[in-house]
Amino acid sequence: MEIKNYDYIIIGAGPAGLAGAQYAARGGLKTLVLEGIASGGQVMQINELENYPGVFPAINGNEFIETMQKQAESFGAEIAHVQVSSIDKTNNLFVIKTKDIEYHSKCLCIATGAVHRNLEVPGEKEFTGRGVSYCAVCDGPFFRNKKIIVVGGGDSACSEAIYLSTISNDVSIVHRRDSFRAQKAVVDKMLEKGIKPVYDSVVKKINGSVKVESVTLENVKTGEQTDLLCDAVFVFTGMIPQTDLVDMLPKDEGGYIKTNEEMETLIPGLFATGDVRSKSFRQIVTAVSDGAIAANRAKEIINHK
Repeated sequence: MEIKNYDYIIIGAGPAGLAGAQYAARGGLKTLVLEGIASGGQVMQINELENYPGVFPAINGNEFIETMQKQAESFGAEIAHVQVSSIDKTNNLFVIKTKDIEYHSKCLCIATGAVHRNLEVPGEKEFTGRGVSYCAVCDGPFFRNKKIIVVGGGDSACSEAIYLSTISNDVSIVHRRDSFRAQKAVVDKMLEKGIKPVYDSVVKKINGSVKVESVTLENVKTGEQTDLLCDAVFVFTGMIPQTDLVDMLPKDEGGYIKTNEEMETLIPGLFATGDVRSKSFRQIVTAVSDGAIAANRAKEIINHK
């Protein structure tokens, strides 16, 4: 098997990975980004990115990632679209195996992100970006004074519903149980905002033509189905951090990798950045910050070896 050597390897070509690649390469590190499918991650679902500082007027996620990738490559970072099968550490070098090539690096960053837990119902995929969203901060302003439905019952769903209530006076939240799983203080605040709870119900279908027009709900106790008119469906049923390659690392209760402020994990030289990392706020801007911090620390480690 062919072996290739690098100073710094990043697994994942979303904002965290590409920002890290730019800073590492610009800092003089021989840098490689490995991505199994296509660059971008969740950003590719954004039709109009309007809240990233310095990017105005809004652009779509694809344009944003293309620019990030070109910028990283302009400083010398390499990007390879291969599937990583395993990670190991031998003699202070990280060994990253793929089908045909074994990559070695002095430092390694996990920037594999997290994926939304989907509803898996008809219409969800078709209307993603056209009324179906997984990010209230990103897409909420597009539905000002519109009919909004939030799906979920945990802290995230209730908190996002509270935020959406500042944009619209017509927000409903659909939950499969007869009480919310979120903290009582969060639920109380949500109900005080006039958000309408729809208990014991699940979304069976998202309907529309060009964009979302309604959802079909089913009562889990009676089996009765009803259609509820809406302009947007915000899904907050959980995230799944992509940590399969590093299951040995300590994680928080949500399954996210624990790091320190320098993005370092328990294993020396191994970093975690972006949505795969345990933190309180997940946005493109925070992912980019993570990537830059990790790259800077990797440079310090490598230059002092």
